[in-house]
Amino acid sequence: MRTCPACQRQLPEISRFCTGCGRRLDQIASPAQPSAPEQLNLTVLYGMVAVLLLALVFPPWETPPTQPPEFLGMHFILAPPTPDAIVSRMLLTIELVTLAIAGLYGAFLLRRK
Repeated sequence: MRTCPACQRQLPEISRFCTGCGRRLDQIASPAQPSAPEQLNLTVLYGMVAVLLLALVFPPWETPPTQPPEFLGMHFILAPPTPDAIVSRMLLTIELVTLAIAGLYGAFLLRRK
């Protein structure tokens, strides 16, 4: 049996809350030791920003609207694969959103406690 430090009520060992005063037993048991809040992993977030910048520098290129659609690959922003190639805004948007979601999810998944 556990004893609630706030109201001295006897409780079963599996209780997480006191049935008398309603306080959480874990918080009462160690008031001098505050729990540290969880933080996102900043290393993963910085990595995500770096990858997003690389995605902007090396965008996906496609043929101009006058030609049949064709993916021309990832090339440097100042060096398109052909002189009349254009940046695929749809593919770039999909790429940036996917990288941002993956980075935020990774930072949450690998958060520090």
